[in-house]
Amino acid sequence: MSMSYFGTDGIRGTANSGHMSPATVLRIAMAAGRTCRAAGQRPRVVIGKDTRLSGYSIEAALVAGFTAVGMDVFLLGPMPTPAIAMLTRSMRADLGVMISASHNPFEDNGLKFFGPDGYKLSDELQLAIERAIEAAETNSLVKPAEMGRARRVEGAQERYIEFAKRTFPRDLTLDGLRIVVDCAHGAAYKVAPLALWELGAEVVSIGTDPNGTNINEKSGSNTPDIMAEKVREVRADLGIALDGDADRLIICDETGRTIDGDQLMAVIARSWKRSGRLRGDAVVATVMSNLGFERYVESLGLKLIRVPVGDRHVIAEMRKRDANLGGETSGHIILSDYATTGDGLVSALQVLACLVEEGGKMSKLCRAFEPVPQRLLNVRIRGGKPLANPQVKKVITEAQARLNGCGRLMVRASGTEPVICVMAEAEDLKLVDELVNEIAASIEAA
Repeated sequence: MSMSYFGTDGIRGTANSGHMSPATVLRIAMAAGRTCRAAGQRPRVVIGKDTRLSGYSIEAALVAGFTAVGMDVFLLGPMPTPAIAMLTRSMRADLGVMISASHNPFEDNGLKFFGPDGYKLSDELQLAIERAIEAAETNSLVKPAEMGRARRVEGAQERYIEFAKRTFPRDLTLDGLRIVVDCAHGAAYKVAPLALWELGAEVVSIGTDPNGTNINEKSGSNTPDIMAEKVREVRADLGIALDGDADRLIICDETGRTIDGDQLMAVIARSWKRSGRLRGDAVVATVMSNLGFERYVESLGLKLIRVPVGDRHVIAEMRKRDANLGGETSGHIILSDYATTGDGLVSALQVLACLVEEGGKMSKLCRAFEPVPQRLLNVRIRGGKPLANPQVKKVITEAQARLNGCGRLMVRASGTEPVICVMAEAEDLKLVDELVNEIAASIEAA
């Protein structure tokens, strides 16, 4: 059954309207509160946010909704999404909520929900919340004496920094490494530079001056060229670019060449395979991962398991197979030994551990495989369902035939933005470009 509120990654929309209007957020909070709270104890919910201006309004609406149904609220302030997942478990909360639209522009905002185990909510729970949103509000309002309390938690950022640092090997240090970190003016603007510095690195920070409207603007993993330029300018050993809520990353080497999630997973897979840490004899990735990555994983004696786009699908398959490494080309990397969701900082620390252990340059470390030529184009749409258009279907079918089984083609609607993602890969780069351009043109004309 399709859902009206939840998409690929929680609930998302334009701030102060639609699903993200204060009135609707209030109803969502009340519905989530009465659906997810455990029986027999005082229910608790932790709330974090990124640096968007609209976060103030949404946070207030969430507090009103949760306290009205009898939940105690713990406000953590600006924190990375993985920190909220971790602290939901650590603080024994019934629910965790992150106010963020991730890599989207500041005009958007969203809600990501975590259960008491720190994992994102199942489809069944999301559907139950959707049904509860439409129920009468008076059915869940508690008596005045039973209303919840709200308070801000001091020291939450320090707790997350210590957690992240503990994932780095105790016998290693980042001494001697100059690292550029671009925090996208987002949720990790304080914690990421400090954690790297405390581990011994010389840190050059950019994207650490949020003003409420500049999150992801010409910064972070959306625009890794800014990080790369800074790396070359200060002659750093590498750069790390996070997105607005810091659950994903892009790294660049000392030359400024960007390194995507596939290459980063390859580095970690090789290291963990050698040390016997890799579980499940597999790496879980999505349909968007490069064919070259798949071949490399197989050369290690492992399987690459592909799932639909979205870290929820990756995590579900990892839990099913008891695998501890998975992720997406975009830089969502899930290391289940440490976290229940993607964590840009923790993933960076694992790659840095490999760099320190093996020595040498990042440019050598993160060139594990030669990617098969691939092109991804996001085509913005004005509405409707262009993928149902007969002419678009015809162009896609013809493109598939031209590949003749010697490459891959993916055309899908994004679950977080009004775009159609068109991806093709094959050894023939000219053919790849032609196919992507033809499909994109048909979508725009539909």
